[in-house]
Amino acid sequence: MPLDLDFSPANGYGADHLPMAVIREAHGVAGRVVTRIDDTVIDLARLAEMGVDLGFDIADNSGTHVDVLHADNLNALLAKGHEAMANLRGRLGEIITNSFGAKRYASALRPLATVEFMLPIAIKNYVDFYSSLQHATNLGRLFRPEGDPLTPNWRHLPIGYHGRSSTVAVSDTPVGRPSGLRLIEGRPVFGPSLRLDIEAEVGFVIGKDSQLGSRIGTREFFDYVAGVVLVNDWSARDIQGFEYQPLGPFLGKSFLTSISAWLTPIEALARARTKPVTQDPIPAEYLLDPDPWSLDIELAIELNGTVISRPPFASTYWTPGQQLAHQTVNGANVCIGDLFASGTISGERSDQFGSLIELTSGGVQPLSLPDQTSRVFLEDGDSVTIRASAPSLAGGRLSMGEVRGIVVGPSQ
Repeated sequence: MPLDLDFSPANGYGADHLPMAVIREAHGVAGRVVTRIDDTVIDLARLAEMGVDLGFDIADNSGTHVDVLHADNLNALLAKGHEAMANLRGRLGEIITNSFGAKRYASALRPLATVEFMLPIAIKNYVDFYSSLQHATNLGRLFRPEGDPLTPNWRHLPIGYHGRSSTVAVSDTPVGRPSGLRLIEGRPVFGPSLRLDIEAEVGFVIGKDSQLGSRIGTREFFDYVAGVVLVNDWSARDIQGFEYQPLGPFLGKSFLTSISAWLTPIEALARARTKPVTQDPIPAEYLLDPDPWSLDIELAIELNGTVISRPPFASTYWTPGQQLAHQTVNGANVCIGDLFASGTISGERSDQFGSLIELTSGGVQPLSLPDQTSRVFLEDGDSVTIRASAPSLAGGRLSMGEVRGIVVGPSQ
């Protein structure tokens, strides 16, 4: 392949970004850690095989001297810590900008379209939050039209629930339509969901274990979070609507959660920090941050190739630091590879809503698409892609990969 790579930040994947992913070995099940420049994948495992100095000790932290770049997931690499990641990114930046055109590196380069991605992290625990004020308000108005759209606790703590980590899958995993009990003409009937929906979210990946019985404060967020992925937390609204009281989501959510193959290192988002939403009332002391921040991440939702919404992450009411502090304030520990997601992101405008139930006003106002079709909820064969961008270190905006899924019909 040609070695004249585009290193500029203009393509969204410049040398200031360097996201991490895991690709499957050809004719095997083992994985290899990679990064990318534009649409070229750089095989870090191959660079290590060639004896290239990557700026850190590639043996894992267990003492078994397992190479963290020849791995089925990023967990062991993330466990090396922020210093190792900074050294790796710095060394890769030097190699890429100074000498990557040399033919000696050719065997480490692969076209993006030729690789198969694996789930980037081994997820022990998965938590999903409900942190968008506009999303919670929109759904409250749909479900409780005569009352307060927000529950009394909503402005006092980040509401969340523990999801099913075994059904978190990498982008492009087929979406089987789930079945369950849903109300039809006032009575529960078992069958495939008729109100299959999306939820556009941002997920945060833990890169450091904490101790059971300890708390993580808001100011410790960057000590524990290694990177960011995009999330589509698929939802069966009719199944969820019948089951969720009093304990919350279960079968309507646990069938599949899709995440992007690429993990954006938290270091790459240093310029994305922005002022968060003003909170009223002032939250409990453990949720206060002396230097409050959110992230300027702009999402785009595509349905069958058409952008139908652009949710802004910075509009979320509860910040990532508060979400991490809340899930550990009772002494619950976090583990390397744990994932917690923001919940559906919705802005104030209708073209910023992060789910179909909002975009179609509960399924009564269909979306019109360019092919002359319309949708209220997802049909078999529909394709949904969520993309995102954020300010890059070198100027412009970096791309945060994509999370995509195609509805293939009822699961068996």
